[in-house]
Amino acid sequence: MTIAVRLLPMLVLVGALGCARGEGPADDSAQRAPRPASSTDTNQGTSAGTLPRVVFLGDSLTAGLGIAKDEAVPALIQERLRQEGYDYEVINAGNSGDTSDGGLTRLDWSLAGDVQILVLELGANDGLRGVSPERTRQNLQAIVKTAKDRRISVLLTGMEAPPNYGAAYTNQFRETFRQVAEQESVAFMPFFLDGVAGIPRLNQPDGIHPTPEGARIVADNLWRYLKPLLKKS
Repeated sequence: MTIAVRLLPMLVLVGALGCARGEGPADDSAQRAPRPASSTDTNQGTSAGTLPRVVFLGDSLTAGLGIAKDEAVPALIQERLRQEGYDYEVINAGNSGDTSDGGLTRLDWSLAGDVQILVLELGANDGLRGVSPERTRQNLQAIVKTAKDRRISVLLTGMEAPPNYGAAYTNQFRETFRQVAEQESVAFMPFFLDGVAGIPRLNQPDGIHPTPEGARIVADNLWRYLKPLLKKS
């Protein structure tokens, strides 16, 4: 049974709640976007700005909506890097409500500094709004190409669309991420919320955003794909 089939009931709820939350149109996301936050800001012993960077470019799933800053996935990855002896500064460039359009718009200043790795988590809001998979593909591919041109390694994370728009859309949306990863030869995590989506105890009451426990599972899953891209100084 595929991920999409298992998640159909939950994704219907996600679609409804996503619209109800009114995360805002993609057109003004860059204007509303907060400056990317370093996960070293609240930790002593690390000089922020002097280390090579891992940037998480994403939406509210990256930003950690509804949980503490140090419970969000980028912060958990920062802690894992320290534990395993990797010297990187993790930047949380997550912006709630962002579509792939918004991420592309704010890409240049999100990649400021010595960025070595880009974790690209965008597309959930595209799926909720029924954005054309082709448009999502073009945006993601443009982001990946820009990063590669700057010699930045990329980890692309996949997402599932709610079934509201039909099976054809859902399948095309899912394949969009895999196609970009294959065409651009970048690391690929097939589903960002694998093992978390659709499990009530791992999600906040909105049914969309992971709890701290859920975020830890996401971070553990993501680490397996990120680790091969890392270098020890």
